[in-house]
Amino acid sequence: MLPNKEFFEGVALKKCVTATYNKSKILLAPHILYTRHDEMHVDAVTLEREGQPPRELKLGTFKLSGLKDVSVEDRQFEPSDLFDAHAEKYEDTTLMVIEA
Repeated sequence: MLPNKEFFEGVALKKCVTATYNKSKILLAPHILYTRHDEMHVDAVTLEREGQPPRELKLGTFKLSGLKDVSVEDRQFEPSDLFDAHAEKYEDTTLMVIEA
């Protein structure tokens, strides 16, 4: 089962989501769910990797099928200035996006 429900909840409620990605535990602020090549993706800001903040905040793209042990945290996040909901790559592929 793919972690769709948790990411829809995270985007809808602006809640952080934890997951395991490439064997690392990460804390994400999911901004948008969309499809590319018939697979679901999330663009999210990585807030922590193995409990440590990143050197710089970046908006990353993650294929949902590559994320394991997904759970929604009781922690809100603010939308990032790094995110542009009107970017061309989201045209006609957006499933859910955070409200600014």
